[in-house]
Amino acid sequence: MGEEYLTWTAGELAGKIRKGEIRPSEAVEASLLQIERMEPQIGAFLQIDREGALARAEEVEQGIRSGKYQGAFAGVPAAVKDNICTKGMETTCASRILSGFYPPYDACAVEKLKEAGIIILGKTNMDEFAMGSTTETSARKVTKNPWNTGHVPGGSSGGSCAAVAADECFIALGSDTGGSIRQPSSFCGVTGIKPTYGTVSRYGLIAYASSLDQIGPIGKDVADCARMLSLLAGQDRRDSTSLKRETLDFEEDLAGDIRGMKVGIPKEYLDEGIDPEVRDALKKTMEILKERGASVEEFSLGMTEYVIPSYYIIASAEASSNLARFDGVKYGYRSPHADSLHEMYKMTRSEGFGTEVKRRIFLGSFVLSSGYYDAYYLKALKARAVIKEAFDRAFAAYDVLLGPAAPQTAPKIGESLSDPLQMYLGDLYTAAVNLAGLPAISVPCTVSKAGLPIGIQLIGDCLQEKKIIRAAAAFEKERGIFPKAYSGTKRGKI
Repeated sequence: MGEEYLTWTAGELAGKIRKGEIRPSEAVEASLLQIERMEPQIGAFLQIDREGALARAEEVEQGIRSGKYQGAFAGVPAAVKDNICTKGMETTCASRILSGFYPPYDACAVEKLKEAGIIILGKTNMDEFAMGSTTETSARKVTKNPWNTGHVPGGSSGGSCAAVAADECFIALGSDTGGSIRQPSSFCGVTGIKPTYGTVSRYGLIAYASSLDQIGPIGKDVADCARMLSLLAGQDRRDSTSLKRETLDFEEDLAGDIRGMKVGIPKEYLDEGIDPEVRDALKKTMEILKERGASVEEFSLGMTEYVIPSYYIIASAEASSNLARFDGVKYGYRSPHADSLHEMYKMTRSEGFGTEVKRRIFLGSFVLSSGYYDAYYLKALKARAVIKEAFDRAFAAYDVLLGPAAPQTAPKIGESLSDPLQMYLGDLYTAAVNLAGLPAISVPCTVSKAGLPIGIQLIGDCLQEKKIIRAAAAFEKERGIFPKAYSGTKRGKI
């Protein structure tokens, strides 16, 4: 299989497989070869199941011939973020405390990949327990941005986004708690969707903040993500928060006709603090959407000052509860230095969790503690309701909202961890979507003067994924082919 095939979208590859022009095993071998070439530079994967992927490719090929696998992506190689359970394949959340944990079951999203004939290559790196925005808090390694290895890929789904951008896989699963699919998609020049909360089952997703977490697809274009979302969505009795939706076909609006669509841009998203090149990219997007027939105007969304404090209070509170289960008793890491049960708990958690995870557990425990619960946690919940009401008012006037996916391009490795508060502020444009349970998509827009991708974000009302997909597809068509971080094994021309 030629190296040029690696740059195809998942849809293009699947079409060739259906026609019998390419075998699934050839696609897998090409991806494994690309992983071998790229991993020393990028470090997107924590583990690669070479033998399992090749064996699965043969099984899928037979299934395609027999008619068992007739899905849109049968035979396509994919990657899975390491906080999504995979039966018999180590799942660690990039944390020392879960080292050696081999789930006895697949997450619902992984089950659906397998049922569709998609071939899982391995597990991708992430910020530890999804707590971070750079994929530097991983206990295992630092993932680097394929566009410039001196910069971060974003996070927490940085490994999945970097793997797609480096052509190591064609599609990937990520999870989004406060922007963890959309921000790294922007930094890596790929496309990612955070669905309406409850659209994709969280069964088998190791929880960070249960009321905010949502699994979503990462791909090379809008069509790949829309088709992946159609595959992943659906009610699951094992997840009490999953939704029963009338339609799960998100491909209907890929024609991208947005004539008459009303697009709103919050003025707060254009204020100080946003990089001038990102602001220019937003203005370019505005003009493109207007040319395609949409009406675009600025308005005041309000409530932005509440987003970051509310998000980090609520997320940390839920994390402190969710991560209490990792104690060294049942699975994962156990400290070898303890002489008593109490010491075992204390030392296991002290040694097993990284700095950022411990910081958020401490914060969460504090805001839930007696005397501070009312002062902080209940106020954050009230602010969350105010944020949702602001979005409700906005969607009474507009079909979709437009904004940046991040206030800047990917920072250099090491910059963000030196100032955690500044890293938290980077979630300003994304975290509100999770607090309100809304769908949003990040699409590559342009490349900065420094050669780093800039993505834009389209936000929809609850259950309105089709509108943001339609707007994203229209923008993508007018924007044209986006440059590649890599072409085969060589740096692409930008």
